[in-house]
Parts: sequence; C-alpha cells; structure tokens
Amino acid sequence: MKVSELARRAGVAPSAVRFYEEMGVLPPAPRRDNGYRDYAEDALARLRLVVALRRLGLAPVDAGRLAALCMEHGEVDLDLAPLINGQRAAIDRQRADLDRLDSELTDLELTIQAAGRARRTKEATAMSTDSADSAGSATLAPIRVLFVCTGNSARSQIAEALLADFGGSDFSVFSAGTNPGSVNPYAVRVLDEIGIDWSGATSKSVTEFLGARFDYVVTVCDRARQTCPVFPGNHNTLHWGLDDPAEVEGADEAKLEAFRRTRTEISTRLRPFVELARRARVAGETRDTEPTAGATTA
Repeated sequence: MKVSELARRAGVAPSAVRFYEEMGVLPPAPRRDNGYRDYAEDALARLRLVVALRRLGLAPVDAGRLAALCMEHGEVDLDLAPLINGQRAAIDRQRADLDRLDSELTDLELTIQAAGRARRTKEATAMSTDSADSAGSATLAPIRVLFVCTGNSARSQIAEALLADFGGSDFSVFSAGTNPGSVNPYAVRVLDEIGIDWSGATSKSVTEFLGARFDYVVTVCDRARQTCPVFPGNHNTLHWGLDDPAEVEGADEAKLEAFRRTRTEISTRLRPFVELARRARVAGETRDTEPTAGATTA
C-alpha cells in the first residue's frame, strides 16, 4: 500500500509516517520500480501500535521499541503491561468521576423542579386565602426539611448537620431512619473536621415525624426510598442517591476518606438546594402579601 493509504488506515497524517521513519520508529519500506514506497500489513500493525502507545504518553522512540518487541514476540511485552494496566485504572477513575457528575447533575435538575413546585404550591395557597390574613406577617417561616436514610447513622445525619450550618435560621432541619441504629462515629469525625460539633446527635425513627409538616423530604439512599413511608401534607420529595460510606472496609484512614467523600457529595447538592429553596419561599411569600384587586395598603 502507498503511504497515503497507510496513514489513512492508521489514523495519522502522511507526514507522521515520514516522521516515524526518520526517528527509526518505523523501518523504511522497500520501494517499487516507480520509486514509491510499498508498505505491507505488518507496517500498518506496527504503526497502529505505535500510535496507541503514543496516546498512553510514551515518547516516539520508546513507543517504537515496545511496538517492535510486541510484533517480534507476538504478545504484550512485560514493559508494556504496567502501562496498559495504569491506563485502565485511569479510565476507571474517570468513569467513576463521570458517573458521580451525572448523578449530581440529575439531583440538581430534580432539586430545581422541586423548588419550582414549592413556589407554585405557595402561590396556589395564596390565591385561595384572604390576603389580609397574611399581610401582617413580618417574617418568613423557616423551610422545614427532613432527611431520611435507612439507619439515620451517616448520610442523613451529615445532611442534617450541613444544611443546618449552610441554611442557618432559614431552615428547620431534621433527619430520621426507616430502621434507626446509632450515629456512626466517622460521621461525627468528618463534621468535627469542618467545625460542626455533632457529638450529641442521636438516631431517630421516621415514625416520630409522620404527623409533622415538611416542605421537603429528601431520601439519601436507595433502600430508604423503597421503604420510606408517605408523609402527609404538601411537601416535595427528593431522592439523592449516595453510596453508603459505612460499607467501606479497610484501615481507619480509608473509612474516614469515604465519609469525607460523602460529606463533599452532600455539600455539592446542598449549596444549590439552599438557594433554590430560599428563592421559592420568597416568591411564595411575596405572592402571599400582594393585595388582591380592590384592596389597599397602609
């Protein structure tokens, strides 16, 4: 085959073929009677391997050396195996990061939708009540949020603590479990690292809150979403899929790092949630205090 066909099939420019030949990465092909080089299939196989190795970060000469060894032995060279394994590990990490990002984007989209529903619910309530009853309200009611997971030991506890810290007096925050146990000490430790004292926290059952009103009920694990009871009243239900850090095994530092990741993932979801929930509340309360047609203000 000609150099143009070789380059096309290898996914490179013809100038790259010349470059690799000049560097000694590719052996020079024999010439035909008309002076053009004639490249065989093994040249294409070697060039493709060189290109793949270059993408792994190898220098041209090193890529050529390993490609030659693989072509000669007919198997992966021992020097190449660690590079391939390292690249696979990097791909796995990138895939995990992309999966987490996709999950965060999905949760953000659902949070935006929930905040919109909350705003519309308040507006609908305002339209069905006498504006004079609400016109005298000088302060906005706190946004009531309940976080639910299975054991109320880690994720929901961390979420409660962080929202109470991020949201301040604008939020009344609670957490509970469908099968409560005890607060995980690693949850207390990672909260303490950022200045939140959670040492006095206890695990609570969702049954304690069945008669309470909430603006948002947020489940933070799949098992909780499947077993969480229905809460009466007008509230928005959200689900944030979070891995259970308590399932991580190993040394103390490995477990602690898992809880730190959970703290970060919850923080990432909470920051937009805080602002969206505040805006929804303000929008609803503003509509509440607008005078109806014919009404006057002082």
